[in-house]
Amino acid sequence: MFNDLSNKFTLAFKKLAGRSSINEKNITDALRDIRLALLEADVHFSVVKSFIDKATEKALGQEVLRSVSPGEQLVKIVHDELIETLGGEHAPLQHAAIPPTVIMMVGLQGSGKTTLTGKLAHQLIKKGRKPLLVAADVYRPAAAEQLKTLGRQLEIPTFSAEEAGSQDPVKICFDSITYARQHGRDVALLDTAGRLHIDDDLMKELETIKAKIKPQEILFVADGMTGQDAVNTAKEFVGRLDFHGVVLTKMDGDARGGAALSIRSITGKPIKYLGTGEKLDLLEEFHPERMASRILGMGDIVSLVEKAQEHIDLEKAKELEQKFLKNEFNLQDFSDQIRQLKRMGSIESILGMIPGVGGRIKGMNLDDKALNRMTAIISSMTISERNKPHQLEGRRRLRIARGSGTSVQEVNQLLKQFQEMQKMMKKFGKMNPAEIMKRIPGAR
Repeated sequence: MFNDLSNKFTLAFKKLAGRSSINEKNITDALRDIRLALLEADVHFSVVKSFIDKATEKALGQEVLRSVSPGEQLVKIVHDELIETLGGEHAPLQHAAIPPTVIMMVGLQGSGKTTLTGKLAHQLIKKGRKPLLVAADVYRPAAAEQLKTLGRQLEIPTFSAEEAGSQDPVKICFDSITYARQHGRDVALLDTAGRLHIDDDLMKELETIKAKIKPQEILFVADGMTGQDAVNTAKEFVGRLDFHGVVLTKMDGDARGGAALSIRSITGKPIKYLGTGEKLDLLEEFHPERMASRILGMGDIVSLVEKAQEHIDLEKAKELEQKFLKNEFNLQDFSDQIRQLKRMGSIESILGMIPGVGGRIKGMNLDDKALNRMTAIISSMTISERNKPHQLEGRRRLRIARGSGTSVQEVNQLLKQFQEMQKMMKKFGKMNPAEIMKRIPGAR
């Protein structure tokens, strides 16, 4: 996410690195590179102009020119402007004083509204809420069935035309509120219809639902890969519906960042969530300050820790710590760690949250499929082989390769990596804590 933009920002700042003082030309050159990077990321030209004008005004101040480290000061100025452009502060969902809270999804067809409805339900469940899915799209074939499938995965009810006894989207939404109250559901998520383009019939239907239901939140769902097209569509929707917030989907793909950096300034509405994958747990709450840090390659430790707390079993982590110290770490433990890592997201997204790593991701060979191959290899082993991998001679390795759909070379590579890890753990297990700290770069 935002890797190209992050790399270009890093190159722009490198021109100022190590300078004890900078002048107007240095600043102008660096900000020109940043301006080009923003335009290439498909950020709206008016947003780019405002961003650069504000950054230039602050950067040319006497306070900056007298700074001990003016290059770092410029980074801070750009960081602050990015936070402001992205919305300034986190905008959480608003909930009704008397349940159910009604959250209405709107947007064009193909933007990912239905999947987003399921993802948001999943997140609300984790927070102790009891959501109801409402299939209000009666036009797209299989839309209701898709939402019901998500409901079954999440083990929550879905209200549709069948329960309402009507194909009228307004009646479906209205009746779903009564159903939610009667069945103890404290949030109703309305998955409304979209079109391939904006038309008057679509907008009138959405306006009627809004007037009749009075939702606490109307979320405009946009495909983050469409750049300025998403921004232009958002302008049309905000003019007719005055929605409350934005959700950008498909941000795990080749999104250049233009929509995220433009939509807040153009619509005046905050970004509330980012969809970062197809799985139900790949939905992030949007925090402008965290995202600005990621774009500038500063990482996002807070989000990384939150992901770790959500997906890593603390009890197992403690057990694993003891196994490390006793040198009892085996291939089954290794496989369990890979599975937990995969639940946190792609390797690229995880590394992008580590300070100092984000700007260097582009040159790395990151292959999430390699983790799948590793777990497949370990799954093809017997329990005895996972506990005692030294017994894996040629014939067994060939059997494991065939069973996992990999090659003997890949099996050998995994076993070699595991042996190296075991050796490292054995060395650490013999050291006292003070000696371990000495061997960690940067530790004191």
